[in-house]
Amino acid sequence: MFAWVILPRADTLGFYNAVTHKSQKRDSMAFENFTSFRVAVGDVDIFGVKGGAGPPLLLLHGHPQSHLIWERCAAQLAEHFTVIATDLRGYGASGKPPSDAAHLPYSKRAMAADQVAVMRHFGFEKFLVCAHDRGARVAHRMALDHAEAVERLMLLDIAPTLAMYEATDRTFATLYFHWFFLIQPEPLPETLIGANPAAYVDAVMGSRHAGLAPFKPAALDAYRAALSQPGAVHAMCEDYRASASIDLEHDRADIERGNKIGCPLRVLWGDKGVIEKCFDALAEWRHVARDVSGRALSCGHYVPEEAPDELVAEMLSFFEAVER
Repeated sequence: MFAWVILPRADTLGFYNAVTHKSQKRDSMAFENFTSFRVAVGDVDIFGVKGGAGPPLLLLHGHPQSHLIWERCAAQLAEHFTVIATDLRGYGASGKPPSDAAHLPYSKRAMAADQVAVMRHFGFEKFLVCAHDRGARVAHRMALDHAEAVERLMLLDIAPTLAMYEATDRTFATLYFHWFFLIQPEPLPETLIGANPAAYVDAVMGSRHAGLAPFKPAALDAYRAALSQPGAVHAMCEDYRASASIDLEHDRADIERGNKIGCPLRVLWGDKGVIEKCFDALAEWRHVARDVSGRALSCGHYVPEEAPDELVAEMLSFFEAVER
């Protein structure tokens, strides 16, 4: 059962007001021709924006962000694709359902199913996907569980979750400290972050090579406000707890069965980021996918904000190669 509510503009919901209305007037109205929506899927409602025309393209964001990461890319992409950019469950303006002891509601399997249901709601049985960070982990699972739906997949600045955990050393654990902090049992991380969610956003996003410079002030305000919503910190922690438990079980099961990503996969990462420093990204992805290409871009972790033009060029080249 789906329920679809069209919202008049992306500024309809509280903390997006300053970002998608006031700031867009300064920034060529990045989402001006997009329509906001909510789609109810099972135990959660997913918020997103939709615009453009052409082959369907799903955009997924990372932690601790929302669909707003795509605002520098959206207008260009909408000239070529029907663009759907959503907030993952637990993030942004999407629902934050309760979890359970096994963290199943925040497994990447559950989160991927949300996104496939949204695309099917709009009539898209097959589609393209570009995803960053946590969204890329959702997209990885989507390409395995819903192989018939994902035509081509682009993942930004991640290595496979299992590979990253298995290769953890002091350097990685220091640079990605939040991976190991957020998975601690409730309520420790919730209590500490909940005391000042904005400080957490600034600390995590500002700890990369460029600090907070790549982000528009209004977008940062939106991320801070989103994490201050009831249940938001717990949902974020559950996302990471799932990745350190049930998601690894799912990944190991696929490896044991020889189940690999079958669609063409393009992997991009920042040459100033942790993936470049700690992992051989292409080698790791070739262990779990059959058709892999990719390269480093001249940026850090936050590819859509730091290198939007280079990213859009890569997306057009990769996604427009699909025969129709």
